[in-house]
Amino acid sequence: MATVPLTEIGALDIALTPGPGALLRRRVFGHAGLMVGLAILAAMFFLAFAAPLLAPHDPYDQDLARRLIPPIWHERGTWIHPFGTDGLGRDYLSRLIYGSQISLLIGFAVMAISGVIGLLLGISAGYFGGKVDMAVTFLVTTRLSMPVVLVALAVVALLGGSLTVVILVLGLLKWDRFAVVIRGATMQVRALDYVAAAEAAGASNLRILFAEILPNIMNHLIVVATLEMASAILLEAALSFLGLGVQPPLPSWGLMIAEAKSYMFFSFWLIAIPGVALSLLVLAINLVGDGIRDVTAPENRA
Repeated sequence: MATVPLTEIGALDIALTPGPGALLRRRVFGHAGLMVGLAILAAMFFLAFAAPLLAPHDPYDQDLARRLIPPIWHERGTWIHPFGTDGLGRDYLSRLIYGSQISLLIGFAVMAISGVIGLLLGISAGYFGGKVDMAVTFLVTTRLSMPVVLVALAVVALLGGSLTVVILVLGLLKWDRFAVVIRGATMQVRALDYVAAAEAAGASNLRILFAEILPNIMNHLIVVATLEMASAILLEAALSFLGLGVQPPLPSWGLMIAEAKSYMFFSFWLIAIPGVALSLLVLAINLVGDGIRDVTAPENRA
């Protein structure tokens, strides 16, 4: 009986082994939570970018003769206003669609501001150590001693509520988790051989930080970014609900809930509709963050 040489068996195994790209696609499409989160996020982005085309009415137009029309599933509902109207006669579906723009804008802007601050502090503390690490640790401890909600309420009440103020306040308050996680991840990567090889080759500190260390801690950065984005959206909704966030007539989901609280016993859908939309967006962001963590975890790369 003829035998197959070992070299041919090895070549066959290599040929049948899927490449890194195929393995990554298999992990991504095989992760149910990640796919569900991406689908919901894609729908939210589509609503936000296509709002002028999808909204059936101007979200700011008021018509007191049409106030508190119930949604289409109610017996008095009408297809002219599928989600009904609010207390000022504004189309609720249009305000919900335009509200996705504000929630996504606040989430991404706060994530970007806090992410840049936390990344720079965390990666500097983890790489240089010593006095730099002590200074960053002191800043993080000081920041953690101040409750985010109370500080945000005080600052927004002092400066006045607006979209810009809310973004800046939350962005300057939510960098601590980035700094702590990135610091720990950088300290782990700092001790690896390829960093020592780059130092021995004479690479500058900036090159080592952003060409050697940053790509290898990107998984941690993305996961924390998704968590902070969801947290920022919820905080904006809380501030708007208290009247210190986005100001009328902007169609913020938190503001829509606040405006509907006086009708909650008679027209509960005024609170339920933006509440469900807010919950779906936060759920989708968390599912994407968890999915990215699972897909890019070292134990799942084999």
